[in-house]
Amino acid sequence: MYKIENMRAERVEPVTFSAIEIKESDIEEILRRNIDMLCDDEESMIIVGQQVKNENNGRSDLTAIDNEGNIVLIEIKRDPRDIENRKEAFEFQAVRYAASYATIRDIESLVRKVYGPYIEKHREEFEQMDLTSYELGLRRINEFLRANDAEKSFNKSQRIILAASDFDEQTLSAVAWLNSNGVDVSCYRLIPYKLDDKTYIRAERILPVATCDQYYVNLMDRSIPGRTKTDRQMTRRVLPRIDAMLEWGIVKEGDIIGAKDREDEGILQNSGKVKVGEEVLSLQVWLKKVYGWSSVQTYAFAVHKATGKTLSQIREEYMTEQERKESSVEEQEEA
Repeated sequence: MYKIENMRAERVEPVTFSAIEIKESDIEEILRRNIDMLCDDEESMIIVGQQVKNENNGRSDLTAIDNEGNIVLIEIKRDPRDIENRKEAFEFQAVRYAASYATIRDIESLVRKVYGPYIEKHREEFEQMDLTSYELGLRRINEFLRANDAEKSFNKSQRIILAASDFDEQTLSAVAWLNSNGVDVSCYRLIPYKLDDKTYIRAERILPVATCDQYYVNLMDRSIPGRTKTDRQMTRRVLPRIDAMLEWGIVKEGDIIGAKDREDEGILQNSGKVKVGEEVLSLQVWLKKVYGWSSVQTYAFAVHKATGKTLSQIREEYMTEQERKESSVEEQEEA
């Protein structure tokens, strides 16, 4: 990272969380409130648990549900030294926790064991105070799964996210092996910086690694033979975003953007953000406020009012048409 001042670039070196006195519990709270740091614009997620105790007295840091109905385990370690000093391997502990969540067969069990106690602990963050924590948990999870068309796929599989300022080679090697054998594990590096008495954190996914040939591939069509769930997840981050859509001219400044199945609307700005009332917000921040989720599939839930299509549909149609044109040109050249 560089600080630019008077056209001169000054390198800003990363620090460690321990050096700036940020504890592991602090990182946990930052991610609990901002889990979109570990997501992207193609994913929705809600946090449903914190420090959940399993039958063996182990505690998982954060628990979530994603837009495909998977239960997601988020395990956090502050710095590499914390990982190395563990009695049990970082990734093995997460696998054990994920295995315990595999025994949850229905939403009611998850709410009773995990989400209800979480809501009770953070009750001030939730509305609908007339409902019990159990009733509110059932309602929120069912609404989330229904909105994401994932009611029938609830907890069919589990995912693991490991987050730390860095990882040792043994952990990365183990995670790469787990991924190659069908276990869905991601590693996110959280890199802290200190600049002008402010703390900045850059989050980057380092595993699984997206390959070069995945850039700008249209992954919306799930009917492509050989396409796997892992392929889709690995490539989400390289799909074109709103700035590219504005550049292509398929959406324009001043277009009205609505929230899917809601009455909320905003005006698209040339920056890719939306103006809602007097506020100018990113699509992700605005949609999080609308739906009350920890992160939202931006392009699947942002609707272009003039066409009635989601940004995801508009993007897919444009990319498909470009692919068709390119194929046509190649065929003509070969002829």
